[in-house]
Amino acid sequence: MPLIEDFTRLLPQYGAIAGLDFGDKTIGVAVSDTFRQVATPLLTIRRTKFTLDAEALLRLVAERQIKGLILGLPLNMDGTEGPRVQKTRAFARNLSRLTDLPIGFWDERLSTVAAERALLEADTSRRRRAEVIDHVAAGFILQGALDRMQNL
Repeated sequence: MPLIEDFTRLLPQYGAIAGLDFGDKTIGVAVSDTFRQVATPLLTIRRTKFTLDAEALLRLVAERQIKGLILGLPLNMDGTEGPRVQKTRAFARNLSRLTDLPIGFWDERLSTVAAERALLEADTSRRRRAEVIDHVAAGFILQGALDRMQNL
């Protein structure tokens, strides 16, 4: 897994980055501000097939002038890699063939749990939670990476 230090070195000094919560059915997307201080949940892309998913993602990257992508890496609780990690790495590998953007990974263990807890604390309805959980989880993934990048 490329270290966050290596990912950070590949970025220009300023510019937003996007965090992705890659799942079987959806891709949650969050974006940072230009100074990479705050992650904001943005939207959820419903997955269909890779070319359409990548097209939607790269259109958003162009519109928002994104300078890099952080994918949540769904490690097992003991830190080992399972089939979901392999799917995430394959998605990143395929995406890297379509863009020159730096792509990094961030341990996403418990990001969905944290997102669910935050939404429950905000008294969000079950229906609304289902609509936003993926991009809120992407926000937790991206914020974790941003916080680490600030301390480098």
